[in-house]
Amino acid sequence: MKTAILGLGIIGQEWARNLHKDGVPLAVWNRTHSEFGGLPALSPSPAEAVRGAEIIILVVADPPAVSAVLDQIESSLRPGQILCQASTVSAEWNLRFAARVEKTGARFLETPFTGSKPAAIDRKTVFYIGGDEAVLAQAEPVLSRLSLVRIHIGPLGSAASLKLAMNMNIAMVSEALAESLRFARAAGIPDDKYFDALKVNAARAPLSDLKEPKLRAADYAPQFSLKHMHKDLGLALDGLTGLNLPQITALKKRYDEGMAQGLGDQDFSVLMKLL
Repeated sequence: MKTAILGLGIIGQEWARNLHKDGVPLAVWNRTHSEFGGLPALSPSPAEAVRGAEIIILVVADPPAVSAVLDQIESSLRPGQILCQASTVSAEWNLRFAARVEKTGARFLETPFTGSKPAAIDRKTVFYIGGDEAVLAQAEPVLSRLSLVRIHIGPLGSAASLKLAMNMNIAMVSEALAESLRFARAAGIPDDKYFDALKVNAARAPLSDLKEPKLRAADYAPQFSLKHMHKDLGLALDGLTGLNLPQITALKKRYDEGMAQGLGDQDFSVLMKLL
């Protein structure tokens, strides 16, 4: 199935490389014209990239970026095409985007995902799917090449909400890990001993295994950038509608501080610096 990937950030470029390796007919576009090794030449515009594509994967930073891309491709969308909206946005935003796409006769799936750069490279992304299961079945031949599993959550909007819930969890686990490690270091406990103990503790999480080498080496090269987690927590808090979620409300202020200190392009584990 000819596929177009719009957005070659940390994740999008790895998805594109894997499809290209597999021989999938592929068009790619990115807002900035950087060098992307192992990929076809960039299409001159997103409209050109989606022409003739059966599957379109849109993975950009935030709701304004999604809207800006749709502005450029709406007139080129056709019946029979499926747009997989993989950018992390709120349910309200995805419902707006779906209405725009479906007016053209094309179909819309929300496909937010979990898994940072290593998962994208190893095809271990997990997609949360919102929308018609029959449309998902048609997109499966492409999405299955990029992911470990596709979980159908429910109607449009449901997957977007679940993705924000999962990122809230990740952000809070990461902060707990950082504060716990900071406490142990202050008590003179070596990192080797701390992580040895964590590995046999009930609080161990895959996230702690992923971030251990970064925290030990103070290496904050982005797997998932602080600015994107900051955006996601903002989207979650915008949709609270009276819910009492004190921990995530407090943690958002930590992310505000990290952004104010210019840490946005680094991995979100860089909040360790604030401790």
